[in-house]
Amino acid sequence: MPVWDPTRYLQFADDRARPFLDLIAQIPTRPATIVDLGCGPGHLTKHVRARWPDAEILGIDSSAEMINTAISENTDHLANYDVADISVWTPTRPTDLFISNAAFQWVPDQFEVIAGLLDHLADGGTFAIQVPNNSESATHRTLDELARAEPYREHLADARRLPAVSPHDYLDFFAGRGLHVNAWETTYLHVLHGPDPVFDWISGTGARPFLQALDDDLRVRFTDDLRARLREEFPAREFGTVLPFRRTFAVATRS
Repeated sequence: MPVWDPTRYLQFADDRARPFLDLIAQIPTRPATIVDLGCGPGHLTKHVRARWPDAEILGIDSSAEMINTAISENTDHLANYDVADISVWTPTRPTDLFISNAAFQWVPDQFEVIAGLLDHLADGGTFAIQVPNNSESATHRTLDELARAEPYREHLADARRLPAVSPHDYLDFFAGRGLHVNAWETTYLHVLHGPDPVFDWISGTGARPFLQALDDDLRVRFTDDLRARLREEFPAREFGTVLPFRRTFAVATRS
């Protein structure tokens, strides 16, 4: 898993919050205990607290940098935070709501991990998840084509490519375990600003494994090449640069 930069990730905080708000709006239960799996820098906790003001909230993330940011910004004591790898973390008691926003795409064998977490889902509880579904997008195609070109190919052969997970995948998985499932897909048209906004966006998420796999000199060259390709692929318009971004959602409730 890549090393995360909270400042870079929060550069587009408002745009990244939209899917989370859409996700929690569909949760039908009133949980007393909530675990945010892959909570990042904690910038979304305020929305969880506003929706369920009396709940006990725990945010976990494998990045110490992200958790340190979450803790330092937690001046209103909205939640507790802890560093933990969600692929191996286990709750100590039944949980009413597991929620995860743009984290499980980084987890190998994510369905096996989710199945283990469902063993700790309380009766009547909900598992709510959102992941990017952009493996066929222009951003991923551009990144992958450059990574396969010289002189980068030998250095990036093992860089993590994010999988495609559709609403049907989550529907089949959760429904097959007896949960009631609301699964859907949304494509957001983010209007970004600045000289290289699409690069700035993906450098905080999907491009990080590629950038971190290169030494300093090659990283500078790769960055310059990637910026140029993305500018061509996503031309600036008079009102900004449009980045289409498709996401998969599922809200699964145990009856």
